[in-house]
Amino acid sequence: MIGERLKTARRASGLSQRGLAEAVGVSAMAISKYERDEMMPGSSVLGMLSVALEQRLDFFLRPAQITVSTPAYRRRASMKKREEAVVRAQVEEWMDRYLALEDLVGPAPAFAVEGVERSISAPEEAERVADELREVWQLGLDPIKDLVDVLEARGIRIGAIGGAVRFDALTFWINDVAPVVALKRGVPGDRARFSLAHELGHLVLRPEAGVDEDEAANRFAGAFLVPRSAAILELGTKRHSLSLWELSVLKGRYGLSMKAWTHRAADLGIISHAAARGLYMKLAPYKTEEPGERLPFEEPQRLLRLAMRALTEGLVSSERAEQLYGAPLPDPNDVLSGATGVRC
Repeated sequence: MIGERLKTARRASGLSQRGLAEAVGVSAMAISKYERDEMMPGSSVLGMLSVALEQRLDFFLRPAQITVSTPAYRRRASMKKREEAVVRAQVEEWMDRYLALEDLVGPAPAFAVEGVERSISAPEEAERVADELREVWQLGLDPIKDLVDVLEARGIRIGAIGGAVRFDALTFWINDVAPVVALKRGVPGDRARFSLAHELGHLVLRPEAGVDEDEAANRFAGAFLVPRSAAILELGTKRHSLSLWELSVLKGRYGLSMKAWTHRAADLGIISHAAARGLYMKLAPYKTEEPGERLPFEEPQRLLRLAMRALTEGLVSSERAEQLYGAPLPDPNDVLSGATGVRC
């Protein structure tokens, strides 16, 4: 039966049933019946559906192997239910390919945070949890160069979603055991890193009743990216104010935005909240992009590595490897090609 596959592909494309029906020349009622498995499309219609939805025929014929939880996420308040459905469907599609590759070459490490006391009774206790997690994961106190790589290595599947959907990050559980984070592709790297660290906070923290979960996750994100001792080393224990130049340098070093650095300094009592408000006012004109050099977006790499491993080991053909990856692969014999064209 192809119903669930068809629905997933349609939602991922952002098409309504009527829009898809017009694209392939059938009725909206027919699309509805296909998705409910009340009717099977003929081979010619299935071919047109494949073209319209930019999916290979085998996508519709493979049995679905995942269930996706309802997400808890950071997003703009204006994000619509239809946009959420588009992101969810895209996650289902690339996770289906992801798990197929893992079946071939081996699963990701289990997401584990043993040794961390996760319960908190106030948002500021997220500082302790972030410090403990860094210690358990043996990250030290230095800046985390590639946060995506660190989390992928510890069992979190990460994908990047393009298009005009308005969100920062969404966290799902696949089959109730595997955490998955979808990031908005194309945003500045510092914004994506904070969104990812925020989602990690939601995965790790166990707030008691009455604790603002988003506030706690924000506090965790700042502390995970810039531990207290590192912030004091960089800024000192007490300051009257901070310069935009200084904030820009620290942004490049730690991958934390100038606004988030300001907030971090205020949280730790290094500057007063009045001084922080003054800095926010200076940064207010920069709504979508802060001054200074833009930090690059950290592309997820594990899906590409899985596809290249399956190809190199002879487990799949080059065509099949590219199907599972979802894009052309670099030449495995060309060390100069690098891991480019990354896609989820």
